[in-house]
Amino acid sequence: MNAPVSQTDFQDLNLLKRGKVRDIYDLGENLLMVATDRISAFDVVMPDPIPDKGIILTQISLYWFEIMKPIIQNHMISTDVSDFPAVCQPYADTLRGRSMLVKKTEPLPIECVVRGYISGSGWKSYQESQTVCGIALPPGLKESDQLAEPIFTPSTKEELGAHDINIDFEETVKRIGHDLASKVKELSLAIYKNGAEMASEKAIIIADTKFEFGQIGNELILIDEVLTPDSSRFWPKDTYSPGGSQQSFDKQYVRDHLISINYNRQPPGPALPEDIIRNTRKKYLEALTQLTGDSHGL
Repeated sequence: MNAPVSQTDFQDLNLLKRGKVRDIYDLGENLLMVATDRISAFDVVMPDPIPDKGIILTQISLYWFEIMKPIIQNHMISTDVSDFPAVCQPYADTLRGRSMLVKKTEPLPIECVVRGYISGSGWKSYQESQTVCGIALPPGLKESDQLAEPIFTPSTKEELGAHDINIDFEETVKRIGHDLASKVKELSLAIYKNGAEMASEKAIIIADTKFEFGQIGNELILIDEVLTPDSSRFWPKDTYSPGGSQQSFDKQYVRDHLISINYNRQPPGPALPEDIIRNTRKKYLEALTQLTGDSHGL
């Protein structure tokens, strides 16, 4: 286990943005994206990091980026720190395993969410209206049921500390235009279906996920992360049983803990007990190992 990295402060680099998990530096022509060990739940960053989480997320994303290239290109240039600009080299020890040199893009202002199963905010919406993001679903579904076909249920992309808001396809069209909305819907469903099928062969159910896309000129590419336990619900296939919440490889474990202590979902987040930190790390590492067959020495 490596010492946790809660935040990076690379004095010689230009910090562009600090997200819930990633610190992004502007290197001029390209960006340096560093996955820290921060963990968020209910859009709030918790005060305690999960050791090695940033490394695990990066390695899972790299696995999927490569696999999805026939469907869509991505923003990744290199993860080999020796390829990074000279100004990054003093920070090589921190960067190794958890960073990507990536292309600059114009990110789309929406989160592209795909649901193959009914859970989380989708389940809450279904209970209220039998719809999710304006999509009518059949009656009688149970929590965690698989849907007949995956559905595209986008959301807004809010600033740190604010909650993303589910939107329907019509609102997506208003925000990014019909052609682009149709394109990201098609791509999101294709990436999800491909990834869910492959994960199923590794005994993992990817219940839902979210993607981010960016543009370089007229080219649309996949950015940020892809099909990780931070951006998706990962369930063990062998314990799947619809009719309630599921065991998971993802941060649902942290969410469940926060719900059990009646956390009000507002910042600041509460301290996480040592066993929650330890078990969350274990779940993320299980997901990496099960998917890729490689624990990367963690």
